[in-house]
Amino acid sequence: MISQAYNMTSSQAHEHKLDAPQSIGCTVITCSDTRTPETDASGQLIQKMLEKNGHRIASYFIVKDDPGQITHRITLGTFDKAVQVIIVNGGTGISRRDSTFEAVNSLLEKRLDGFGEIFRYLTYQEIGSPAIMSRATAGITNGRIVFSIPGSENAVRLAMEKLILPELGHLVKELTK
Repeated sequence: MISQAYNMTSSQAHEHKLDAPQSIGCTVITCSDTRTPETDASGQLIQKMLEKNGHRIASYFIVKDDPGQITHRITLGTFDKAVQVIIVNGGTGISRRDSTFEAVNSLLEKRLDGFGEIFRYLTYQEIGSPAIMSRATAGITNGRIVFSIPGSENAVRLAMEKLILPELGHLVKELTK
């Protein structure tokens, strides 16, 4: 598949995505010790952007930045038939409390390394060298796509606009082949 992708023109790549699902069931999980549904601007932004692009919010949760709570909530999401994609935001930095990366990474059966690499590259273009502190990641667990992105609104907007939304249907199509 990768060699095939390298040989595609942009119009061929567009045609390749045409039969991808247009509406994906998503779970949004915010990892934070302080946010509430009323103050979770990033979680709300993810939901709005998904819905604006025709996707469905199957569920939304706020969990403490605790590996056990994070892995539990993701695992539950992978057993929900309405969920094809899980988007986790927050806890991807390097502070002592940031444990989302470890929790997500421990569940991934396949990693989409390019997601984190490209996200950091795009972040670097916007903010410079602090981009190296992001541990954004993505991959597959139990037949579901999981994205883990920083919790700032700017990072959410960047990840959603540039990477997640343009490929969401295509990823689900490829995963279900």
